[in-house]
Amino acid sequence: MNGCIVCNTGPLIALAVVRRLDILHSLFEVVLIPEAVRGELLAGTAGRAEIEDALSTGWLRAVPTTQAPDPVLDDVLDVGEAAVVQLARQVGADWVLIDERKGRKIAADVYGLRVAGTARIAVEAKRKQLITDVGELLASLCSRGYWISEEIIKAARQMAAEQDPS
Repeated sequence: MNGCIVCNTGPLIALAVVRRLDILHSLFEVVLIPEAVRGELLAGTAGRAEIEDALSTGWLRAVPTTQAPDPVLDDVLDVGEAAVVQLARQVGADWVLIDERKGRKIAADVYGLRVAGTARIAVEAKRKQLITDVGELLASLCSRGYWISEEIIKAARQMAAEQDPS
């Protein structure tokens, strides 16, 4: 991976809670969030210190969307997801980071954006030797309340050439 990624709220909170937000900084030259996502991130407490640190050091940047929103986005996605797709289109991002199925499908199928989820980020982190075990990272996320389906975890472990623990 490389280039620019625009991130949604959920994956950022999940990575911040397990103190691995640094993975995004290592995988991408530019990591952006729309102002709407920034508002969602700072309204909560989970991972807030890590997110504030990433924003203050400047590697995670909040950017306003300047183009008129596509009404289709507002009708079918939540505010954060719609803003992620809109900002990615505005800046010509290489990737969007969204975990919700509907948001991923619309970003990819309707707008032609390359979509990654948290599990894919974990696989890439292992390939770049930023982590040693995809399953361990995903289990840590799940143990802290972030939901990732067993199917996705199994597929990510297979992509990372890890043994299934069952």
